[in-house]
Formats: sequence, C-alpha cells, structure tokens
Amino acid sequence: MKAGFVALVGRPNAGKSTLLNKLVGQKLAIVSDKPQTTRNRIAGVRNYPGSSAGSGPAAAASAGGGQIVFLDTPGVHKPLHRLNVRMVDAALDTLREVDVIAVVVDGSEPAGGGDRFLMDVVRHAKAPRVLVLNKIDIADKPALLPRLAEYQQNVGFADLVPVSALTGENIDRLEQVLLSHLPEGDPIYPDDYLTDQPERFFVAELVREQVLQQTRDELPFSTAVVVDKFEEADAKGLMRLFCTILVDRESQKPILVGRAGARIKEIGTAARKQLEQFFDARVFLDLHVKVREGWREDERMLDTLGLPSRRKKR
Repeated sequence: MKAGFVALVGRPNAGKSTLLNKLVGQKLAIVSDKPQTTRNRIAGVRNYPGSSAGSGPAAAASAGGGQIVFLDTPGVHKPLHRLNVRMVDAALDTLREVDVIAVVVDGSEPAGGGDRFLMDVVRHAKAPRVLVLNKIDIADKPALLPRLAEYQQNVGFADLVPVSALTGENIDRLEQVLLSHLPEGDPIYPDDYLTDQPERFFVAELVREQVLQQTRDELPFSTAVVVDKFEEADAKGLMRLFCTILVDRESQKPILVGRAGARIKEIGTAARKQLEQFFDARVFLDLHVKVREGWREDERMLDTLGLPSRRKKR
C-alpha cells in the first residue's frame, strides 16, 4: 500500500484548486477567475482501493491501493503585502514537507517570467516532481508536446501528465502516477477523514467566493471574511452563522454593500445556498461589512485569518 503527501504548487490561476476538488471528489477549495484566490494551505484526503486492473509500473504501484493527502497551496507570485508574503511562504514551505510535488502549469497560456521563477524554485526541491500540464481542454494541442519537452529539458521531472481538472480528462492517469511515486506505508488518516480545515474555515471561504464572483478590480484582493459566530444546527435543523466582510478602504464599503444593500444581499443569498449544500442543513446567514484599513499588513489580523506565519515557526 502507498501513502503520503502530495503538494499541488503552481502560479496563481493554474487551476490547483479545481484540481484538488476533482481529485478528492468534493469541493474543499473555492474557485474563481481571480488570481490569488487560494490564501491558505488546504489538505484533502483521497483513499484508493486495491485493484488488479491495468498493467505497467503505474498500475502495479496502485494495485495495493493507497492514500494520498493532497495539499493545495496558494499560487507562487511576487508578494506585495504581508498577506501575500504569508501566502507564498505557505506554498514554498510545503515543498519541504511532502513526498511528491505536483507542479501545476496552465497549458492554455504561454510560459513567461512567472513560470521560469516557479521552475527555478521546484528545481531545487528534493521530492520527486511531476509536471501537471492543466487546461488541455482549451489549450493549443500541437503546442503541448514541445512545451512538455522544454520543461523536461530545463528542469527534469519524474513524470509529465497533461490533464484537464475541469473536465476530468486524464485525471485517472495522474492519480496512478502520483501513487507510484509515494512510499509504501499505512494510511496517514482514517478512511473517513477528508480535510484538516475546521467548519468555520469553509463558512468564511464560501462567503469570500461569492465576494470574488460578484466584485471586480481591486476589491476582491482587499477583502477578507471573519466568522464572528457559528451556531450548530438547532432542534429544527437551522444553523445560524454571523460573518464580517473586511474591506481595506472606506470607499470600498458602499461598492460591496451596493445600492440599497442589493449586492450584499446577492452575496448572502448565493453563499447561503452553497453553505446549505455543504452542511446539508438550513442556514441563516448574517453578513456585515466593516472597514479595517491596512488589514493585509496587520500581523494580528493575518493570524486571526489562519494564515501561516514564518515568524511563529522560528
């Protein structure tokens, strides 16, 4: 049996969160078209039963079954705030803690300086590296093979797997490859274990997902969600959740609230539906908007949001 940790690392908007959700079969990470959507490292556990189907080394490696703990990480980018520094630190620190590194690259976009920086980072990692060329459903197919060859020549990967996290194309092949590079061992977590994040985390994230989807420009990057009160379902099956959406400037508050409260109501309605599906319960959701200037530079606030601190690790 194989068991171990696999890091999903890449640039912002490479599709790491969509890939995590597809691999574990459940929505654990929020998804949007905005870069830097993922701010925390999120673990998702997938168990693979033993199988004698197939042939070759990858199939043989997975024949005894296994458990993969996938770690979705924030996108590697140039940090502009302490918030972003912590995000990038979370991604880079993960590289030293895992058994396999899955380097996720957007196959639909041409390689640039950000890709070169990412490759320089992972080139020095000690764990086996697997290149995951994502978004092949919308990529220029003739360009894929030359691009894979270039990455292999410049960095050197244990395997290269083109996939579409959105459609699921070639995901089964990726799972076999990752299992083949894991060490043999007993499961790390029980069979029913899914993630390391508490329920309050998912409340905040599902609200923030709607903020991302319904706002634009700078606003999505300067907002955060804090869960003020979390009440478990009562005798009538109703959960009561109270959250504050933080903004960085006074001028951003009316944009988020909208005319006569229309936008915040739309955000709340959409988030409530997601939360009811997630918790399989009726949800009362109360949202408020609060101005907290400079929160992205406030170490104490970043601690409250659960972002890892290199300062604390020393």
